Amino acid sequence: MSDFTHSFWSIYVAVLTLVGILACGILLWLSSRKKIPARSDNTTGHVWDEDLREMNNPLPRWWVGMFVITIVFSLGYLVAYPGLGSYKGELGWTQTSEYEAEVKAANKALEPMYARFAALTPEQLAADAPAMAIGERVFMNNCAQCHGSDARGSKGFPNLSDGDWLYGGSPARILESVSAGRIGQMPPMAAAVGTPDDVKNLANYVLSLSGSPNDSVRAQLGRPKFAACAACHGMDGKGNPALGAPNLADDTWLHGWGEAAIVNMINNGKVNQMPAQTGKLTEGQIKVVASYVWGLSHRAVAAK
Repeated sequence: MSDFTHSFWSIYVAVLTLVGILACGILLWLSSRKKIPARSDNTTGHVWDEDLREMNNPLPRWWVGMFVITIVFSLGYLVAYPGLGSYKGELGWTQTSEYEAEVKAANKALEPMYARFAALTPEQLAADAPAMAIGERVFMNNCAQCHGSDARGSKGFPNLSDGDWLYGGSPARILESVSAGRIGQMPPMAAAVGTPDDVKNLANYVLSLSGSPNDSVRAQLGRPKFAACAACHGMDGKGNPALGAPNLADDTWLHGWGEAAIVNMINNGKVNQMPAQTGKLTEGQIKVVASYVWGLSHRAVAAK
């Protein structure tokens, strides 16, 4: 991949661009200087399709003028804007700055609409149909790529429409998650657990916590090994929202269910990240979309 980011390619693009423009100028210059002797009937002697003769007329001045203007304009454009490899242009224009300016202008235009929601609580917003319609649009544009359009998530991406929350499901905690993002990390625990057989025993004990199908003999053998997990998940396996440690006793499996999936988790660990939306969304948008998410799992309250 480094071959495509080498400075050679920037120089290559710049040289190729300038050579192309220069070639157009040379072609025009040569065409204006080359004279083809005309016959008495002002033709070049070239005939196609028996009677279609090429006239020996010069290029129209307006066409030549437009060609010259195009060449001059292209050179001026390349001086002002980026187009010659890594050269940034005298005006310093970038797609990023253009995008950011458009987003800023759009957010400013939307400020009066979000100002109406500033004094409302998340519970009130969840019961406000216009606010939830806006929240749904913000969610679709920024969150649905991971959590799905119905917010039910998928493997590795939490379901936001149920009552199971890694970091707590209060409006304040959801707002915190949306604003600052989350980084969940489970370290590989195989070394702390013991042998591969011990890992299997522990996996079956974890399955037994939620009443999931398991090998009861292995589960009993794995129970003492759960001490290595209790610091985060608690002795009862019900998790710790302060750490984002999931509840292992509720039969909700974010990264897959079954002995093989749990063994893989114990052996390899897992890092999951939700990106922070501060800086991407305005404060008003974050409040509305957080209230929308809260409302998904509190539909009875939101319907009042």
